[in-house]
Amino acid sequence: MKRNRDIFFFALLTLSLAVLFLLDLCLGSTLFSPRTLWQHAAEDGSIYHHILLNIRLPKALTAILAGSALSVSGILMQTLFRNPLAGPYILGVSSGASLGVAFVVMCTSLFGMVTAGAGTIATSAIIGSTLVLLLVMSVAGKVKDNVSLLIVGMMVGAIVGALVNIMQNIANPDALKLFIVWTLGSLSSVGWQELQVMTGVLLFGALMVTMLLKPLNGLLLGENYARSLGINIRRTRLGIVLATSLLAGGVTAWCGPIAFIGVAVPHLARGLMHSSNHRLTVPACALLGANLLLLCDCMVSIASYGMSLSLPISTLSSLIAAPIIIYVILKL
Repeated sequence: MKRNRDIFFFALLTLSLAVLFLLDLCLGSTLFSPRTLWQHAAEDGSIYHHILLNIRLPKALTAILAGSALSVSGILMQTLFRNPLAGPYILGVSSGASLGVAFVVMCTSLFGMVTAGAGTIATSAIIGSTLVLLLVMSVAGKVKDNVSLLIVGMMVGAIVGALVNIMQNIANPDALKLFIVWTLGSLSSVGWQELQVMTGVLLFGALMVTMLLKPLNGLLLGENYARSLGINIRRTRLGIVLATSLLAGGVTAWCGPIAFIGVAVPHLARGLMHSSNHRLTVPACALLGANLLLLCDCMVSIASYGMSLSLPISTLSSLIAAPIIIYVILKL
């Protein structure tokens, strides 16, 4: 009976993902109907063909990948720290990416250097998040418990945040505006070339997650129980940190920080599946996260219709996911 219910939920989530994907392709400054969608896709060389295949399609695929990656990395962190409010950015990966972008965008602008290209920003974010990842992983191999690792991650984030604040104070207004826009998150800056690299990074992180499913289930009952099952705690901790950094860091590098998705979706997945088994909740998180971020992108398109500028994706993700987090706090 439960197996049939799980199959039904996965089928429902897959169907809603397909519907939201098509809806996201139809919405924008120029509205397409489902009937004309396929006509524009076949009109090679037309402006509508360009809008559909080179702007909206990469954006929709990015929403699916980013939502899935952030949600899965969120459930990894909540399991590792046994904290329902832990998220993918708790170890400072987002702070490291922000530091890299802040240094390249704001500090170099003082010397008259132009660094506004999307490739330069993504590269600087990757370098910054990688440096923080190496620091956190070196600590993860030495500390005895996850609480110490959590505290170290928070302190690293605080230090990096302080450095970013210093750069904001000395930056010129144009560079500061560019940095603030990046921190609000965006799906539209990812083209086909960036999407290929991003997909490779996220697939590698997802492969690591599949190898961690059994140790993650063991950690649900505590580290002592996991050790009794023969699980190497330090190796598992390093694997979780690396997988989370690849998933969350890969999204942040190309899309900027996207708020609340990684914290809220794991609770939805556990509630929907009525289970904490990661063999069920991890794929449920991936599907729910993709659905939620696609929904946010559709709402951004609707809210920005007729405007010259679109709303940041984090604005809608915060409005949708934050009430879920409040509900979780009240239920604790």
